[in-house]
Amino acid sequence: MIVIIDYGAGNTKSVTNALDRLDTLYELTEDSSKIKAADKVIFPGVGHAGHAMYSLREKNLVDVIRGIKQPLLGICVGMQLLYDRSEEGNTECIGLIRGQVTKFDNKELIVPQMGWNTNVLSNNKLFKGLGESTYLYAVHSYRAEVTSDTIATSVYGNEYASAVQSNNFYGVQFHPEKSSGDGQLIIKNFLEL
Repeated sequence: MIVIIDYGAGNTKSVTNALDRLDTLYELTEDSSKIKAADKVIFPGVGHAGHAMYSLREKNLVDVIRGIKQPLLGICVGMQLLYDRSEEGNTECIGLIRGQVTKFDNKELIVPQMGWNTNVLSNNKLFKGLGESTYLYAVHSYRAEVTSDTIATSVYGNEYASAVQSNNFYGVQFHPEKSSGDGQLIIKNFLEL
C-alpha cells in the first residue's frame, strides 16, 4: 500500500490524481502505524515551512518520518523539510538531508519561480527512461542547496537542488504530479523502487 502523509500542508489532491492515473492503491493518512507499515510513503508539501513543521510536530510525525525504512518521496516543501533548516520562518526541519533551504534573491528574480524549468538529471533509478535533462513544473520561493545528496539540479538565478536522495529518502522540488508525462514517469519509477 502507498501512503500519502496527511498533515494539513500538502497538495494531496494533485498527488492522489496522479496515483489514480497510475491505477495505484493508496491511503491518505496521519496515522503513524499506517505510515510505518506502508510499502512506499509520499510526503507532499505546499505553503510555509514553519507552519508545515508545526503541523508535523503537533501530529507527532517528525520522528515517524525520521524512522521510515521504506522509500519516501518528498515533494516541493516536502523535499525542503527533509533538509536541516529553512530560512523560511528560520525553521528547524527534519534533518535527513544535510544543508539548508534559502530564499531566492527577489531583487533580480521574479519570486516565486513558477512554471516549467530545465532539470539536469543524474543516472538515478528515479529518472529511469528520461534523458539527461527534462522540463518539469515548479512553484517555489525557496531553494535547496546543492549537496552530495543532490541527484538533479536546476537554475533560477543560481543552481539549486531540484532532486535529492539520501538512502531511502528521495525529494523533488518540482511537482511531478503536475509535470505531464515525464513527471508521471518519475512517480511510476518511485512506485517501482
